[in-house]
Amino acid sequence: MEKLVIKGAPGLRLRGEVRMSGAKNAVLPAIAASLLTGEEVRLSNVPRVKDVETILTLIADLGGSCKNTADGVSLRVPKIRSDEASYELVRAMRASILVLGPLVARFGKAVVALPGGCAIGSRPIDLHIAGLQKLGATISLEHGYIRAEADRLRGAEIVFEKKTVTGTENLLMAAALAKGETILRNCAREPEVADLAVLLNKMGARIDWPDEDTARIRGVKELGGAAHAIIPDRIETGTFLVAGALTGGDIIVRGVVPEHVGSVIDKLRASGAYVEPAGEGALRVVGTSEVRPQDITTSPYPGFPTDMQAQFMVLLTQAAGTSIITETIFDRRYSHVNELVRLGASIEVQGDKAVVKGKTPLSGAEVVATDLRASAALVLAGLVATGETTVTEIEHLDRGYERIEEKLRGLGASIERVKA
Repeated sequence: MEKLVIKGAPGLRLRGEVRMSGAKNAVLPAIAASLLTGEEVRLSNVPRVKDVETILTLIADLGGSCKNTADGVSLRVPKIRSDEASYELVRAMRASILVLGPLVARFGKAVVALPGGCAIGSRPIDLHIAGLQKLGATISLEHGYIRAEADRLRGAEIVFEKKTVTGTENLLMAAALAKGETILRNCAREPEVADLAVLLNKMGARIDWPDEDTARIRGVKELGGAAHAIIPDRIETGTFLVAGALTGGDIIVRGVVPEHVGSVIDKLRASGAYVEPAGEGALRVVGTSEVRPQDITTSPYPGFPTDMQAQFMVLLTQAAGTSIITETIFDRRYSHVNELVRLGASIEVQGDKAVVKGKTPLSGAEVVATDLRASAALVLAGLVATGETTVTEIEHLDRGYERIEEKLRGLGASIERVKA
């Protein structure tokens, strides 16, 4: 077990340049897509984070070959020795559910444990199951496992009751090998979904987007190998932009796609920060000592991402006035509030709303990371808290951030990883 020790200071100003890693939420479905072909799939710009290790272990358990390359991974699954994704691995990372569609599409059978993952509210997989059933799969739930079988999936028209990122990704992959045409309506259109579609088309799939939230997939009999560079991580990008604004710093964040973080940029500017392009694939953020309060509502892309809610809450603790955050995506995503209050924040949760009263001075304390983005928020808070902040249970942080303490040290932060 490890923890992060941060020596904060209200006057700290992060300065310098930092490069973003590949997107965790894009590489996971890309790795799952390797199950759709017996040929090599080569992925580059792969972040070295715990969730990637977990899904690579799962692919290997199923019978695939996974080899690390200089900046990524090479995958090949000519056949499988098991069609079961165990509870041990799926519990560690709910995105493991992404192997369900590819397994049943290519091999005709999948047995996948019902997922666990971060404790941030209910994230039902009924939309995955209903979609696969429409494609012709026979599905049963037995002893905590989903069992799906089909001789060959067949195209269908599927309307998602609500937008679901992993549901859209699972059905894109399944439909790629289904017989006939599949229409998916009310799809999630996050950049990570679009990136998966690009990879699938490189592999020989026939996916296009007739309109903004509709995918048309004309199934093919088999897919081939491909090489693909994973898009930059927009949540890591947003986290470092907030770090610059929070500390009144001046940093350049490189290796980004600015349009992927448009809603975050808009809110940062509304708070008083300066955020502008700094050349191709780069953004400059300059913070202000007079952070302005504002109201934020999370919503599916291109709206304000739920994965940036906790980090932005930290910024709003330093705003001159009251802000309101409304969380519409997950029903229990305020676990970080109690820990921020321990540091001195004034936050009150009222149903799906968090009322943040600023400006409040923060002081260091020991806090517990409860999920991936909550842990990032606690690190940010530690940067501007007086004294020493210790963040424990950082295995959550390591699921999605690559070397975050090294990147922050490079900008002037005093932060160390030590044994717990």
